[in-house]
Amino acid sequence: MVSESEFREEVLSFFQRVPQLLDGIEDPFERERTFLAASYDSNLGALNYPVEDGGRGLGQSFIDIFRQELRNQNSFSVGNGLGIGIDMCLPTIRDHGSEEIRKRFLKPGLRGEEIWCQLYSEPGAGSDLAGLTTRAELDGDEWVVSGQKVWTSGASVADLGILLARTNWDVPKHQGISMLVLPMNQDGVEVRPLKQMTGTASFNEVFMDNAKIPANWVVGTQGNGWRMAVALLSHERSSLGSGGGRQPLSTTDLIDLAQQSKAHTDPLTRQLLAELFSGNEIIKWLSLRAGIHPSIGKLWRTKQGRAASRVATKLAFSGGAAWEGEQLGSSETNRWAYGICDAPAHSLGGGTDEIQKNTLGEKVLGLPREPAVDIDIPFSEVKKN
Repeated sequence: MVSESEFREEVLSFFQRVPQLLDGIEDPFERERTFLAASYDSNLGALNYPVEDGGRGLGQSFIDIFRQELRNQNSFSVGNGLGIGIDMCLPTIRDHGSEEIRKRFLKPGLRGEEIWCQLYSEPGAGSDLAGLTTRAELDGDEWVVSGQKVWTSGASVADLGILLARTNWDVPKHQGISMLVLPMNQDGVEVRPLKQMTGTASFNEVFMDNAKIPANWVVGTQGNGWRMAVALLSHERSSLGSGGGRQPLSTTDLIDLAQQSKAHTDPLTRQLLAELFSGNEIIKWLSLRAGIHPSIGKLWRTKQGRAASRVATKLAFSGGAAWEGEQLGSSETNRWAYGICDAPAHSLGGGTDEIQKNTLGEKVLGLPREPAVDIDIPFSEVKKN
């Protein structure tokens, strides 16, 4: 068993080689893919995966060391555009997938060879996710899927999607769901980008019309999809709470902006920046606590995103936040406008703030569940809007 000090030296030695590996690669996805492949090939890409799945079977403290040293690097940078697969889908397959499923998806996913998206929300099933109506029917050696998903991040570039679909309509809604792996690049799948007020389209609608899935591409077991969904959401909220996914405006950059605009001498501005810095430290230490509920970190991250947006509005747009002109983010000035417009999305990813608070109330505080009239009757008998 490697010690933490030995592991840190191993990580630092690897990071010394990374700038040369990334030299000349401008595309963010290709940079991240190259980094992930090199990490995996150096036995650093599957730290908390079982040895039989190509991992090292190490604990959380080793992952924290890797992430800490990665954050400390000034000689190179990589994004987190593949985080849906790395932080959410693949850990769920690791924990619940059959041996066949794990062999098929873990290595190529961890090496960045395949991009993933998460096919959960529907026009009529967002916060009430168990009310989903996407249908999957087994036909011989394949599933045939029809339905619609919405607010799907990264679907336009994804190779695979982890899909929740209803496979049994004659049992209560939570019991008739299965988790499947959908090949995105096929005739039965259409992706339509949803343009946001930032001018970008990181979310998408996904339409499935008799899309095909191999019969054995089931995560967990048939009809056990709700348990799989909760497991994946736990990974997602943990990732969001510890710094993965969509990033709030950088506190360091906001401090630089305050100094450039001479606003750092204002006591109120200094207080706001101090609160932001303290909040970042709280997130960092929360993520290191064993057993903390993932909704806590996620809620705190959302709070940070909103606070950073308010500070950016005060510093960059003293007369009020409004923008008309070139695409948001295309210049130094309007990248602040982009960050302000993007901030509301922090409260949606991984479940809304209201859902997180309900979860904490029930799971942590032991409060009674909200009443639900459709939870114990067959889904086929539930009145649809």
